[in-house]
Amino acid sequence: MREEGYEGRLTLVSGDPELPYHKPPLSKVFLKSPDAEPQILRARLFYDTQNIELETGVSVTGIAPETRTLTLDDGRQLGWSRLLLATGAEPRRLKVPGSEGAGVHYLRDCADARILRDALAGAQNIVVIGGGFIGLEVAATAAMAGKSVTVVEAAERILGRAVSARVAEHMRAYHESLGVRILTNTGVARLVGEKGNLRSVITSDGQELSADIVLVGIGALPNTPLAEAVGLACDNGIRVDASCRTSAADVYAIGDCVSFPHAASGRTLRLESVQNATDQARIAAKAMLGKEAAYDAVPWFWSDQGERKLQMAGLPFDVDREIVTGDPESGAFGVYLFSGDHLVAVETVNRPGEHMMARRMLAAGFSPSVDAVLEGPAALKAAMMATER
Repeated sequence: MREEGYEGRLTLVSGDPELPYHKPPLSKVFLKSPDAEPQILRARLFYDTQNIELETGVSVTGIAPETRTLTLDDGRQLGWSRLLLATGAEPRRLKVPGSEGAGVHYLRDCADARILRDALAGAQNIVVIGGGFIGLEVAATAAMAGKSVTVVEAAERILGRAVSARVAEHMRAYHESLGVRILTNTGVARLVGEKGNLRSVITSDGQELSADIVLVGIGALPNTPLAEAVGLACDNGIRVDASCRTSAADVYAIGDCVSFPHAASGRTLRLESVQNATDQARIAAKAMLGKEAAYDAVPWFWSDQGERKLQMAGLPFDVDREIVTGDPESGAFGVYLFSGDHLVAVETVNRPGEHMMARRMLAAGFSPSVDAVLEGPAALKAAMMATER
């Protein structure tokens, strides 16, 4: 909002006691070093210089749209003329016998990451429940540190909601090369403790897996209680329009907590990504200041798992054809996903330049020919430039 010229009072309220920080590294580099600290977005001097009132370690307990006030958990009240909700998402909880006992971990914030890091240091047998990004990132880190790691995934394959089967198969083979054991089509029946410590995980098919600790990564739920309490429209997140407006006047919402209209696909989506949150923040800032703005960014995602950098651009809806570039056996390749003749998404492994090219193509609405894809980035760039003339 400062970049858009707003000079009035600006307050940022966060329940986290830390200065605002990057969350993606928490499941990667943060776990590798006992001395690592969160990567802060801005030093405190920035907030002071920009005249931004920073309220950390305090949570909002209630919102009153009729009086345009919100109440903090320390009893204070703050007034507002425009309100932005960026409440994120909460880890989905495992609900089986023993899941509330010792040794069960989730990863959402820096406090969780510190506890998990300390637990990993003293553990040898780790069970990861859920084969999504966070679970596999932690699995790779633990395996490369010499731990015995088992991933338990209820679906028929890992990364089922994130990438194509071809990329998922490659990532499974990579994890297995690190020594990670992966069980698919397998649920969790219960966790077993002994003398106050976690001992094992019992799977749905009766296997007993030794476990010093368990990391649960089975998805996330939008954090909407505040919004629901004041009657904001919610459906798999706080409902917003293309300008990030909620159903209440002068109340906006962005990021993992919102569902929004995605123009390119004609669907209502909720996305969990840094890109989505930051791009929506720019749109909301404009809209809150009365400027015309609509969110239409091409979604992109990434996941660093050991020595594999997985990057995705676009959304793979209604895919009926895929083209592979590079050599999956080498650990560096791409998968171009088409719906008819329309390019809808590109997945790359250890090919960041190709990922950037894919984002450009998707943003421009350019769908290359099969020949151009197979010829490589230079041919793709030339073909796209030809259409721009």
